[in-house]
Formats: sequence, C-alpha cells, structure tokens
Amino acid sequence: MPTYTDPRRDATEASEALRGLAHASRAMAHPADTYPILGELLAGVRSLRQSLDQLATAHLTHRRDAHDDSGDQTIGASEALAAADDLHQAGTMLDSVGKRLDAAMTHSGRIAWRPAHTVAGQDQIEQRWISVVFLQGDEADQILDLVDRDGPEAAIEHLKGFDYGEETTDAALLNGYVYDTPPAGALDSETIEGDYLLLYNHQLGHVSLLRRYTSETVEEESTALAPDPLGSIGTSQPHTGTTATWSRDRGAVREPETDWFAPARPSAAWPAEWGLGR
Repeated sequence: MPTYTDPRRDATEASEALRGLAHASRAMAHPADTYPILGELLAGVRSLRQSLDQLATAHLTHRRDAHDDSGDQTIGASEALAAADDLHQAGTMLDSVGKRLDAAMTHSGRIAWRPAHTVAGQDQIEQRWISVVFLQGDEADQILDLVDRDGPEAAIEHLKGFDYGEETTDAALLNGYVYDTPPAGALDSETIEGDYLLLYNHQLGHVSLLRRYTSETVEEESTALAPDPLGSIGTSQPHTGTTATWSRDRGAVREPETDWFAPARPSAAWPAEWGLGR
C-alpha cells in the first residue's frame, strides 16, 4: 500500500505493481478491461511526470550538498545539475506518452466488445490452451539453463513430467487456466512441439508450458454466447485466484496455493461497470 509520505518505499511499491501488471496483462481474456486499465496507466504517467520534475528539483535544491566519492563538491554539484537536466527532459518526453495514451483510451472507449455468437443446435469444436506448469525464480532458471544448453525442445520434454493428462486438464478447467490464445508476453520466446507450447523469458525469469485442449460444445439457442475462456469453465463456482500445485509423485496434488498474479478488485477510480464490454 502507498504511504504518501515515504518516496523511497512508494517507488518500490510502484515498481512491483508495474511488474505485476506486465505479467497479468500477457493474456487479456476480457478485452473490455483494457479501457479502465488504460485510464489507470494514464493517471500513472501523469504522476510519474510530476515525480520526475520533483526529483529534478531535489537535485537542484540540494546541489551544494553533492560531492563525488573523493569529496569534491564542484564535481558533485555538476553531476546534480546534469541529473536535473536529464530528469526534466525525461518528463518532457512523458508528455507525448500521455497524449498517445489519452488518444488510445478515446478509441478504446468507442469499442463495444461482444462475444461471438453461434448457430442454434450446431456443434462447435473449440481449440484452446491449458496451462500445464508455470515456473519462476530458481526453478525457472534451471529450465532456462536447459534451453540455452540443449534447446527448447529438451525443456519441453522435461516439463512434460508435470502433465498428468486428465488430472492436469481438470485442474486447469477448475481454476480457469484455459486460454483462447497462448498468454505470451511481448518479450516471451515461443516454441511449439506437437501439442505443447513452451513460453520462456530470460529477462523476466519465467517459464510456462501449455498444452492444446479441444472441447466440443453444442449451442442450444441462436443467441447463446460463446463460453468464457476464463472464470467458470467446467464449474459453477467463480475463479478463486488459486492454482493446484502438482507433486512429482504422479497423481498427487497438494492444497491450492495463493496465485500472486490473480486479479485484484477493481480500483475505486475505475468502477467495474465502466467500459462497453456487455
């Protein structure tokens, strides 16, 4: 939570929040959410612009206290002035970013997102992707090393050990980890082998293995909406934000753990009903 009094701690909070958004927005299951997200980002850019100006002012105001490592105040003051100048220029560049975001939000607000309709009584074959395993931290680093050493195909073969067939499918359906399109980020690398897709990112340090999932559905009414790829697939209960953790012992499942990237409640600044996604 922001402190509004401790700039260093609030900067850390902001960095973590942006990192979480970068991960969560890899796959946008509900495109109507893009409108309020753009609004939050626009507000964030404006706050960042103000913060950069204030940081520049701090360098100017306290430049007499600036020294280099050898204690030379002249050099320290010169570096403070240079930092202030670069900060002002960065803030000026953010003005154009804010204008582009504002324009994008205007266009996005004119979109009425409507799920696809199907013909009454027609069988529909849907091909999706289910999450087999997602790794980060030390576990992901081991797989990334394997990719560098033996190639992504070797990593896919290794991660297949996390796929327990129907049990993995049921867990993905229960927890909502089913995607119409692979949840690949802009910097993710992709490798497909058979029915498996490997997503990996050396910069962010995460690895994900997905498997093709094909389901057959029958629409009863001509105006029936296509199933939601997330949320209530395979269960009448809403997505809980937890994911089952699979044991190496085949078939064994531990208790669900908290998903740190599960969506948070809508911001008070952007009511959930905003947008044209109905």
